[in-house]
Amino acid sequence: MVHYVRLITLNRAVRQAVCCQFVAACCLASAGAQEPDARGSPSRDGAYLEDSFLPESENSAARPGFSFESVGYEEGDNDWRDAGVANEGQLASGTLVSEAASGEPCTCPCCQKKEAAKKQPTRKCVTCCRGRRVDWATIPPAARPMPRPGNFWVFPAEPGFYSLWDVWTCQWRDKPPPSGYPPFALMPPSFFDSNWSFVEGLDPAKRNLVESLKRVHLSDCLMFATGGQAWSRYMHETNSRLLEANNDYLLARTRVWGDLWYADTARLYGEYIWADSFAEDLAPLPIDVNRGDLLNLFVDVKVGEWEDKPVYVRFGRQELLLGSQRLVSTLDWANTRRTFEGVRVFRQGEKWDVDLFWTQLVPPLPSDFDRADHKRDFAGAWLTYRPKPGHFIDLYYLYANHNRPVNEQGLAVAPFDANTFGTRYAGDRNNWLWDFETAVQFGRRGGQDLLAGASTAGVGRRFAEAPARPTAWIYYDWASGDASPGVGGRSSTFNQLYPFGHYYLGWIDLVGRQNIHDVNGHLLLFPANWVTLWLQYHHFWLHHRRDALYNAGGVAIRRDPTGAAGNNVGDEIDVVLNIRLARYTDMMAGHSRLFGGSFLERTATQNLAADSDLTYLMFVQRW
Repeated sequence: MVHYVRLITLNRAVRQAVCCQFVAACCLASAGAQEPDARGSPSRDGAYLEDSFLPESENSAARPGFSFESVGYEEGDNDWRDAGVANEGQLASGTLVSEAASGEPCTCPCCQKKEAAKKQPTRKCVTCCRGRRVDWATIPPAARPMPRPGNFWVFPAEPGFYSLWDVWTCQWRDKPPPSGYPPFALMPPSFFDSNWSFVEGLDPAKRNLVESLKRVHLSDCLMFATGGQAWSRYMHETNSRLLEANNDYLLARTRVWGDLWYADTARLYGEYIWADSFAEDLAPLPIDVNRGDLLNLFVDVKVGEWEDKPVYVRFGRQELLLGSQRLVSTLDWANTRRTFEGVRVFRQGEKWDVDLFWTQLVPPLPSDFDRADHKRDFAGAWLTYRPKPGHFIDLYYLYANHNRPVNEQGLAVAPFDANTFGTRYAGDRNNWLWDFETAVQFGRRGGQDLLAGASTAGVGRRFAEAPARPTAWIYYDWASGDASPGVGGRSSTFNQLYPFGHYYLGWIDLVGRQNIHDVNGHLLLFPANWVTLWLQYHHFWLHHRRDALYNAGGVAIRRDPTGAAGNNVGDEIDVVLNIRLARYTDMMAGHSRLFGGSFLERTATQNLAADSDLTYLMFVQRW
């Protein structure tokens, strides 16, 4: 069988791109078109694609992370030679040739390296710290993968290109390259939970710039790491915030972090943030601007062990992310993120994770040093049980208060004291996915007794063998409202606490988890390993028509006290496209539109709109 291509007037870059397509065919043919092995074997060496995203059939009990080592040919291996004619022998040996101006053959480095390369031995870094053996490959033991969110999906792990840079340079990979960062522009988990332990097994001479900043051994007892992120996001909002006004502006953010470990005994972590808004038509939101501050600054101290797993106490300023993030999240979409100040006790195990914490919210101050708000406490206990790989059960209690009076849309929404008890079960089996969560809330709200609730039910299906590997979800979300707000001795409006509402209730951020019904569908597609397309549809209606519509921040933004406007809020469509430009570089673009229903139309005025649009373009660089 002869593969023959004539490349005549193409420049070298284009010839390589064309040749690259034949390389892909060559590699698959020489491998016998066999399936990739388990889509990336799980291990403890710390890549980002943890079991929190992967179905049960694609993970194991090895929880801290997956490492996808780049076997085949690696970065810099561009041994391309042009032109000639390929025969069956050349194809079998991993050499693909095509006729071009230079008259030289084009090789298939992926196949040749599989035959010739020997696997490099893993480097183990073990030191003696004050008479005690320290295995740095197991440190930090406290680094945790992001808990499985709602409408979770599976990032690709089969052979191919994993960034636009891979395509341009023809770097075909057997598996995703290892990284402590996600292959997506948004990163809800904190940098202090990123797992770079796989770097211990890399030859220092072959580490890239980002890897060389991680796990630097200063002595037998000390290890240091640093990194960061810079992003910029252009926003175009039509009828911004449901006002009859447009808003065009640019958001920019820089984060730089440093992490110092003393064996597994103590840790000092600090993170700086600078966030600003430019050229806006409306006043910036509180979550848009923080011109230089400490996002995280804490000390971890090991206080003991429970069933051979360390127990740590954390003191200081720290981000919180728990469970599905429907109630507790870092809110990565916000330019400033969300942080707290206080103490946390935590332990992670194979089956059980335990978190106990008492903190106070740290609201961002645009031009001043942030400080904890002593009138806003947030505390709780969170238990996660994993009966088997891919299955997660959360049990939790959360307490939040706000001891300042706040009135919105004629409603006394604070002061409040809210006690929330909840549970969640999420998992998968045979490519079927599920996610159920419910919570009940009681306490005080604006001088009334509080009794409220919220529930979520979702079922999904992953089509692993279909083109673009789609994952589809259908969800129903409900959060209680009050039939007669402010009347009588009881309130039943749910308090959404500190959620990642943007992820769940539409990217335009006009609907929150309070007094709402939402039937929503999600379709996740991967047209290529380095391209993610996410489509969403939401239909919203109020639980009680006399209560308010609350936005993603929990602020009451529209209300008809008579209830005559009805409860049909409307429909929202969201389109999100993420392109991985390089291993640590992403670009994300999207469009969202809210089609206002009867409630928004009847409460619209000369200054208040019924519809809204959002278009954005975002660039993210991490290191």
